[in-house]
Amino acid sequence: MSSHLGLDLGGTNIKWVVLAKDGTPLADGSLPTESDGGPDHVVARLALAGHAAIEVAGPIATAGVGVPGIYDSTYGTIRFFTNLPGPWAGHPLGAPLSGALGVPVRLINDARAFTLAEARVGAGRGCSSLVGVTLGTGVGGGIVLDGKLVLGHHGTAGELGHQVIDCNPGAPPCGCGNTGCLESFVRAAALASAAGTATAAEAFAADERGDPRAHAAVERWIDYLAIGLANVVTILTPERIVLGGGVASAAARIITPLQERLAAHVHLTDPARVQIVHAALGVRAGAIGAALRGLEP
Repeated sequence: MSSHLGLDLGGTNIKWVVLAKDGTPLADGSLPTESDGGPDHVVARLALAGHAAIEVAGPIATAGVGVPGIYDSTYGTIRFFTNLPGPWAGHPLGAPLSGALGVPVRLINDARAFTLAEARVGAGRGCSSLVGVTLGTGVGGGIVLDGKLVLGHHGTAGELGHQVIDCNPGAPPCGCGNTGCLESFVRAAALASAAGTATAAEAFAADERGDPRAHAAVERWIDYLAIGLANVVTILTPERIVLGGGVASAAARIITPLQERLAAHVHLTDPARVQIVHAALGVRAGAIGAALRGLEP
């Protein structure tokens, strides 16, 4: 049975997973990204991670790379990275990595990779329609309809964090260049700032201790996220919404109020038929999804 490599390019680490064709994990690992070295150095690090995977798991037939931004699927080049330093616009990634590894390489946005993995082998297994949401430094997303990941133009479908939920003057700026996006209200730094804490995790911890400022910040954060999810449910009516990313580790605190507020905002379909669940695959979800994308026809 053939083996397939998935690489998840993060600002701190590159995670890798090797899957059998049926999705069974065979090996995994990681190495530092060293993103300050610039695009050429990072591509070399991706190749190094790939060779490390091959050394452990044996020959591979395909490779997929989950990238933290937008890419050109025709040329395998990067269009826009938010959080990786350097001149990435127009930089080739697919071709040099394919040359280094000797196999075809396909790119996929990291949130779409997360969604694909959770849909096929994670918390969304068995669902024909699903929305994945990653909550962390930013807000990413992905959509599965009729069992297939929706990619749109150059893999950009599913950017749930960049729906505008506040078009009033003075709405907060977003890293995408717009203002009033869901991400500008729900990203980890926004929650921490509103709660008066250093991190989102500390905001949830302070809320649990009964801190009034943190409690108000978390409640408002849930309100904004519920609005964004209500828009998605009204348009797509998915069977399940899977929450992942670092901030979603507080799922025990947020899922019940999210489900309740979804019911308050959604009136044209039955919100009770939409389950909100926590992701099942942990930190390897992006690499698993990249591998699954690489082996697709």
